[in-house]
Amino acid sequence: MDLNGAAAIISGGASGLGEATARDLAAHGATVVIADLNEERGKALADELGGVFIKTDVSDEEQVQAAVDAAVATGKPLRVVVNSAGIGWATRTVNRDGSPHDLASYRKVIDVNLIGTFNLMRIGAAAIAKTEPVDEDGQRGVVINTASVAALEGQTGQVAYSASKGGIVGMTVPAARDLAAVGVRVNTICPGIIDTPIYGFSPNSDEFKAKLVAPVVFPKRMGRASEFAHLVRALIENDYMNAETIRFDGGIRFQPK
Repeated sequence: MDLNGAAAIISGGASGLGEATARDLAAHGATVVIADLNEERGKALADELGGVFIKTDVSDEEQVQAAVDAAVATGKPLRVVVNSAGIGWATRTVNRDGSPHDLASYRKVIDVNLIGTFNLMRIGAAAIAKTEPVDEDGQRGVVINTASVAALEGQTGQVAYSASKGGIVGMTVPAARDLAAVGVRVNTICPGIIDTPIYGFSPNSDEFKAKLVAPVVFPKRMGRASEFAHLVRALIENDYMNAETIRFDGGIRFQPK
């Protein structure tokens, strides 16, 4: 799968893992479409990379369709969908005061992380299916979804987040089987502790990050967003990678807390 001359749509592409991915794919010749809620940052990045920004709530079907339409409208064949939009949440199933986890926040995390991923995957893949195959195998495109190590080893308070990310892992094989008929591969990445702006830049952030890094096996540091982007590109370019969930975590195994 050659990125040069292709279009790629990236949800959550205005910052963090999505931004790093947009930068990497653009550097290798892709026209990137950044689908994000952050208009200011998204537009600036799209302008910098020669791409397109479209304000998108991934849980909204019409907005996702508009984002995919924008990718098709670039005039480049849509070959790549990268789902990296997501939100975090921390609440116990039963809180210390005895109250149950509120249902609204649980639904919100599922809507954004799981439904949002499915929305862009299904609508994006339908657009990819309309393109011409790129090789003798009949390949048309690739979907890369972002889950989390928390999908496999959720910590205390991560029941909503882990459920949302576990659902993404669970979709990987059946989605790849579904989309084989139209020549689209599907892979999922489960990042561990990655150094992104979500962890902050305050004087105390280094101390906080050091605690997060403690369980990492090697290398003894947080992962870099650029390394995540490199893995995304490797999964796009390696035509035999399909229906796979890949841990990207330096060997970390999450403890209960």
